[in-house]
Amino acid sequence: MARHQDGFAQLHVVSSGMITPLEIAASYRARTCGLLGRDSLTGALLLTPASGVHTWRMRFPIDVAYLDRHFTVLTVRTMRPGRLGIPRIRARHVLESAAGAMAEWGLAPGVRVEILPSG
Repeated sequence: MARHQDGFAQLHVVSSGMITPLEIAASYRARTCGLLGRDSLTGALLLTPASGVHTWRMRFPIDVAYLDRHFTVLTVRTMRPGRLGIPRIRARHVLESAAGAMAEWGLAPGVRVEILPSG
């Protein structure tokens, strides 16, 4: 599987065909910053590699999807600010979005997503 670099792409939910903007945080620095200091998020943020997240010092609740090495959703959780997410052993990537967005996109355990180049 190809290694990702920091930057922008598109997230494609295979089952629903939904496509949304995606920011990729692959470097240690980008993963550490994540959504800190932001008031909102358009689309999604992919942390890779990652198996867990926290929401300390965040300003808004988020949806978190834990993905395996094949970008299949293992679980989806909504997290309020100031929480520590339980790391998932099989997770290799973590997808974050504004709370409620993943339900609209049809993301649920077993659903596969793809990373497409920015269009």
